[in-house]
Amino acid sequence: MAVFNDQITMMFYSLLKTIHISCAVLSLSGFILRGIWMMQASSLLRHPLTKRLPHVIDTLLLASALIMAYLSAQYPLQETWLTAKLFALIVYILLGMIALRLGKTVKVRVLAWVLAVLVFLYIVLVEINKNTTPFF
Repeated sequence: MAVFNDQITMMFYSLLKTIHISCAVLSLSGFILRGIWMMQASSLLRHPLTKRLPHVIDTLLLASALIMAYLSAQYPLQETWLTAKLFALIVYILLGMIALRLGKTVKVRVLAWVLAVLVFLYIVLVEINKNTTPFF
């Protein structure tokens, strides 16, 4: 993490990091829950809150990430681990769309859901280790 010029910026960064981590936990938890509902063919998937809340959480997650990257002067394409997270995020979003909307069969949806969760966990491990190959 970059050295901050003042204590207020450091406190703001800490607040953003807390928001970011909280949103990541909520995002994954909600995705897992929606995947379970998908497998059960639950009507809860069509509830308005189920459709809107993930967008709010994911927007806060992304916004906090972008602001933290700016404040710390760590940018994708300059930092390999951030680039890996960005590309993994795109894969996660695509797999999530297949899992919850676009998959033609339940088998395809479940496979995409499992793969999306694994990609999400990869993103977390890359963040923790600041390494594109966190398993080695």
